[in-house]
Amino acid sequence: MDTTKLKKSWIEKLNNSKDLPKVIKITGKMSQRWGVGTCAIPSPLEVDAIMKKVPKGKVITINDIRRIIAKKHKATIGCPITTGIFAWISANAAEEIKAQGRKNITPYWRTLKLGGTLNEKYPGGINCQKLLFEQERHKIIQKGKKYFVADYEKSLVKM
Repeated sequence: MDTTKLKKSWIEKLNNSKDLPKVIKITGKMSQRWGVGTCAIPSPLEVDAIMKKVPKGKVITINDIRRIIAKKHKATIGCPITTGIFAWISANAAEEIKAQGRKNITPYWRTLKLGGTLNEKYPGGINCQKLLFEQERHKIIQKGKKYFVADYEKSLVKM
């Protein structure tokens, strides 16, 4: 059996929106964690589009992206699980696009975790992101095993 076509590329994953975006009612175990209301589940391209809008020198957090998605779809919250996964897919797709020789890629390193934390799961890990941030004049600080953009709040993009 030919297994070369079984694994999708990151670009294919980014462009595979399935039945998303959609808004679901928060029920059962979800309500214990997220309360009552509705949850907007974005498409991968929707998360990527928000990440693409973050200009050089600015940053955004996953929670900011979730807030934007919730507002867009008139939902109580933006899904924390899929938003994080789709940011990761966007980051890997950006590196695939870069490997094809294209220069204009999604600036995924500008999307931070809660509290301004760098995402160790992004391509190239912390060292790669640290370098990209330093090229954009951000100071990176280490606290324990985690790395943060210093004073990231001053660089948050307004969307």
